[in-house]
Parts: sequence; structure tokens; C-alpha cells
Amino acid sequence: MLFLALPPLLFCWQCIPRQQQTPPLQGPAPQPPGRLPQQKAPALNSGTIRVSPAAANRIGQKIWNNEAGGSVAGLTSWNEGEYFASMGIGHFIWYPAKPRKTYEESFPRLLRYLQSKGVQLPNGLTPSTACPWPNSQAFMGQFQSKQLRELRAFLQKTVAHQTQFIIQRMQAALPKMQYVAPRQDRNRIAQQFYAVSEVPNGVYALIDYVNFKGEGTSPTEHYRNQGWGLMQVLQGMQGNPRSQAAAREFSASAKRVLERRITNAPKDESRWRTGWFRRCDTYAQPF
Repeated sequence: MLFLALPPLLFCWQCIPRQQQTPPLQGPAPQPPGRLPQQKAPALNSGTIRVSPAAANRIGQKIWNNEAGGSVAGLTSWNEGEYFASMGIGHFIWYPAKPRKTYEESFPRLLRYLQSKGVQLPNGLTPSTACPWPNSQAFMGQFQSKQLRELRAFLQKTVAHQTQFIIQRMQAALPKMQYVAPRQDRNRIAQQFYAVSEVPNGVYALIDYVNFKGEGTSPTEHYRNQGWGLMQVLQGMQGNPRSQAAAREFSASAKRVLERRITNAPKDESRWRTGWFRRCDTYAQPF
């Protein structure tokens, strides 16, 4: 299948006109990631949680439903008010060439992961390819084009790989969070992480939330110096709950963190509250 063929001309990812290019946002550039500490990390920091194939399949379907309504059409999206496209079951961020990258770009990392698993990418699409549509108007104008239809078909065929990619991000999150967290918070973050993971819906909660709002370690993903990622949710959990109680408290903490984000946001984000909270409610529901 020639992914990029569009008779009578050959389609090129870099060749879509950019006269409607969204101007880059102003602000500080993301800081480079810090070096990992040299001291031997305690065993608790490994972040290893076993996820069976059956559980992974169910979690992947739930994430697809959360992000894209479980629809094939939702596998390629551009949400209103955003300056990047959202791809796949996890709505992995894909930036055009010019805009400042406020949030961590994950679609190129997914493509690299797929290549590492021996998956052949569509012709002309590589991990270094920028999103060729400059804005949502250009994207939606091409939504039924051959290129986007074939991209959706490719993403539909790789759902299982996308799920494993998201699971791996969760596995890597704990040491990343502990490295940037205040020293006095590191053990508690790990304790809450593992307490939530004691039940299947808790494992799903950790996997989904880190894909949904990130680890909370990026210096650009803060409003008024307060983040909204997985680290902030674990830090905000009250008490020392276990099992289903931990999953319920994780759900409640996530809603508190997201409410704080809405309060701190420089622009009105309240339109997202209902959907965000509905998603967090699923974390407290046993499988």
C-alpha cells in the first residue's frame, strides 16, 4: 500500500501548503532532561508492574474509548483550540514544524517504538516527520483524504503495539518522577504508586493517566508552578489506602489536581472539566 500516493501527484508530508501556519507561541524553551542519579536506586524505584496480555487488551480498548470514543475516525484528530494533531488510541501529540512544543510530543516516539518492533511505517512517514498540516482548519479540510484514511487504517492495525507503548511509559514513570521529586516525597510516591497497582483498575488508572496528562516532570507542563501529571496525583493522595481504596483515592486526587489546573490556567479550560472528571471516575470502578 502506497500510503502517500495521491493521483495525479505524489503526496509529500513536507509539501502541504503552510500559508495558514499557526504562529509559534512565545515562552521559555523546554529544558533538557536531567541526568539520572549515579547512586544505586532502591528496588522500589523499578516501576515494574506485570500486565497480562488480556489485561493489556482491555486497557488499550478503554484508553481508545477515553481518547477517541473507540472510533476509527478518532484515531486522527485535532481538538478545538489546540495547535497540534492527536494520533492513535492514546491521542499521541504530533506538532507541525514551527509551533513551540509546550507539551511532550509523543507521536514520533510511538513511530520509533513501532520501528523497533519491526512494524513497517507507511511510505514517507518517519519519526522525524513533522505534522504536515499547519492547523486544525487545514487538517479537517483533508480529513477524508487518502493520506488520512490510510493513516487511520495503519493506526487501527497497530492498536496492540500502541497499548504496549503506553504501558512502557507507565513502567518508566516511577524512577523519572522520583528523580525530580523533593527527596522527602520519593518514598511516598513509590508507596502510593504500588498501592494503586494492587488492583486491575488501579493498574489501568496509572497507565491511562500518564498517557492522559504525563508524568508531571516536564518544566513546561505547569501553570503557576503547579503541575497536573501523575506525580502530582500521587503526591496529592490522602492517607495510606490500599487496593480498591487506593484506586478510589487516586481517582479523587486526580480530580483535585485537574481542578487546580483549571483554576490556574491562563485561559478558560473549564469546558474540559466534565470529560476529565468522567474519565477519572473510571479509575475507581473495579474491572
